[in-house]
Amino acid sequence: MKQTVLRNYAKLIARMGVNIQKGQEVIIYCELDQPRFVEMLVDECYKAGAGRVRVEFGHQPLYKLNVRHRSVTSLAKVEEWEKVRLQHYVDTLPASITLISADPDGLKGINQAKVAKADQKSWPIYKPYFDAMENKYQWCIAAVPGAAWAKKVFPGLPKGRAIEKLWEAILFTSRATEDPIAAWETHNKDLHDRCVFLNNLGIAELRYRGDNGTNLTVGLIPEGTFTGGVDTTIGGVPFDANIPSEECYTSPMRGKAEGIVYATKPLSYNGQLIENFWVRFENGKAVEVHAEKNQALLEQMISMDEGAAYLGECALVPVNSPISESGILFYETLFDENAACHLALGMGFTNTIRGFENKTVDECREMGINDSMEHNDFMIGYEGLDIDAVTRDGKTVPIFRRGKWAFDV
Repeated sequence: MKQTVLRNYAKLIARMGVNIQKGQEVIIYCELDQPRFVEMLVDECYKAGAGRVRVEFGHQPLYKLNVRHRSVTSLAKVEEWEKVRLQHYVDTLPASITLISADPDGLKGINQAKVAKADQKSWPIYKPYFDAMENKYQWCIAAVPGAAWAKKVFPGLPKGRAIEKLWEAILFTSRATEDPIAAWETHNKDLHDRCVFLNNLGIAELRYRGDNGTNLTVGLIPEGTFTGGVDTTIGGVPFDANIPSEECYTSPMRGKAEGIVYATKPLSYNGQLIENFWVRFENGKAVEVHAEKNQALLEQMISMDEGAAYLGECALVPVNSPISESGILFYETLFDENAACHLALGMGFTNTIRGFENKTVDECREMGINDSMEHNDFMIGYEGLDIDAVTRDGKTVPIFRRGKWAFDV
């Protein structure tokens, strides 16, 4: 891959992804797969004005060893020094970059029940810190190729060629091949204009219908809004949280979902794939699920806490997005969710409440934003999906027809 293209991609993440402010600390979370690109990204972060850049490397095999050899109590323990570090984050609000490259099947065979119990025990300790930082700092999730991931996506190619092909796919779908900054400015404007159109409708509920059996109605929050592309911190700093991103999304009203919805792509959860599944909702809650592969893991996912079985996001993505038109199944939510309309079970986004910057996190949740330790996107869009908006004054407005936008902006 040309170094100039990779350099522009790194610059895009640093300057438009997290939009580093002068003197701001930056934390990069990544696997061991692309150290040269990480070096490049660190350099671009400093050139963008970062005061300090820290890299935290992870490695799936080491995580598996920790889970195998440690007790639930040990895995769940949050040391005092970790609390001090979390408080430092609350006080200083560093920008956060996550580079995804892990093997979608990399945690196969892990004791998922053990992991779930440890996460449930530690979450009450982490939660106050995360709530204190919500909407106050910039974050960005992007991707680089890992060898195992590349072979999963392109199984018929030698490892080196598979990695190169995955680089090409990541850069193309991330609009990073020519002038990334200009491309994202244009793209963000399109997403913004679509959100304006949706917000002006005054939508009370969304109705999803598909010839695959999907028949779902989701109620929206009266004070809720659709957003997409650029997010903004409470302090007024714009940033792009996902690279790539094709979605206009909102958080629905907790407790307002009825019907059944069929997933159209696999879901990568805790390093394993859940495939060919559906979810049935009553009074907003997922009361029945079925998967042809990893049924027990799907059941675990929606029972992690009370909010894990409720919807936290409704996202609109056309099937003619660049990711979808690439024809590639990435086995990675960051990409697959931006190839199709999707829903998320678990935590909702408080920044979708109109005037969120003047409200507390708890006030936004009292208005209907779901709260959970989980947030799991699953894809429901395809060429046979229709979506209608029912407005608060009783009108029905087509939003999607056959998987594509039913209106122009």
